[in-house]
Amino acid sequence: MRKFKKVYLEITSVCNLACVFCPPTLRPKQFISLEDYSKRLDEIKPHTDYVYLHVKGEPLLHPKIGELLDISHEKGFKVHITTNGTLIKKKREQLLNKPALRQLNFSLHSFDGNPALRDKDKEGYVRTILSFIREATSQSEMYISLRLWNLTQNNEENLKRQRNRELLEIIEEEFNLDYKVEERIKPGGGIKIADRVYINQDYEFKWPSLDEEEDDGKGFCYGLRNQAGILADGTVIPCCLDGEGVIDLGNIEEHSFSDIIEMDRAKNLVDGFSRRVAVEELCRKCGFRKRFGA
Repeated sequence: MRKFKKVYLEITSVCNLACVFCPPTLRPKQFISLEDYSKRLDEIKPHTDYVYLHVKGEPLLHPKIGELLDISHEKGFKVHITTNGTLIKKKREQLLNKPALRQLNFSLHSFDGNPALRDKDKEGYVRTILSFIREATSQSEMYISLRLWNLTQNNEENLKRQRNRELLEIIEEEFNLDYKVEERIKPGGGIKIADRVYINQDYEFKWPSLDEEEDDGKGFCYGLRNQAGILADGTVIPCCLDGEGVIDLGNIEEHSFSDIIEMDRAKNLVDGFSRRVAVEELCRKCGFRKRFGA
C-alpha cells in the first residue's frame, strides 16, 4: 500500500483575491459537500494521516470549514491549511479549539501580490492575524507559519522587500524580537520566533503551465512519492502545483483512490522520475521541479 506524507484535498476552487502570482483557475466554481469530503477521507485513509486543504481557492471561504475539521478529527486526520488570512477574524470560531488543525499557514505575500489589498490597511491586516495567533497558540498545540517571498534581486523585488519590511517590523514588535528577520533567515528556510510560531520565506515561483517553454525533461520530483492531490471536482493529481488538473490521473467519483494511483499514467510518472525523466508535458514545463536537481 503506497503511503504519502500528505494528500492535498481542495475544498473549494474559489478565491476572494486575485493575486498577480497566482493564475486564476479556469475550472467551475465549486465547494465540496460534507458528504463528499467524508468519502474522500475514507478513500485516502490507507495512504496518509495528513491532509492539506488547498490547491487553488481560499479554504476559509468554505462556509462549513469548522465541520470539515470536525469530520477530519473523527476520522483520525491531522489538517494543514494555507490561507491568505483576510477571513481569519470572520472564521475565528470555526478554527479555534479544533484538535484536527495541526498547522495554519498564512501567505503574507498575498498582501503584496494583490493591488486591491495592498492599498488597504496593512497594519490592520497583519495585527488581525497576529491577534488570532496569540489566541490559537494559547488554547491549542497548533503550529503557525507566516510565509513571505522577498529574496530575489531585481528592482521590482527590491520594492517588494521594502513593503515586506513594513510587515516584518510589525511582527518583530509583536514578538519582541531583538533582530531583523532577514538577518537570520535563508531562502527556502525558516526561523522560530515564538513557541510553535515560525516565519518562512522563499523565492517566488511560477505555477507550471502548458504555455511555458519545455525543458530537457531531466530531473526528479516528489509528486506521487510523498504527496498527491484531489481537486474539488474529484480529479486526482500528482502534486499541489497541478492547479488545473492537467495531469488527470482519474476521478474519485469513478474509481477508488487506491486504484487511481496504481493506474498506468500514475505508474509511468513515478517510474519516469525514478529514471530522472519527466514523462508528463506539464512536468517538463515546471520550474519548481528544478529545485530537486538532476
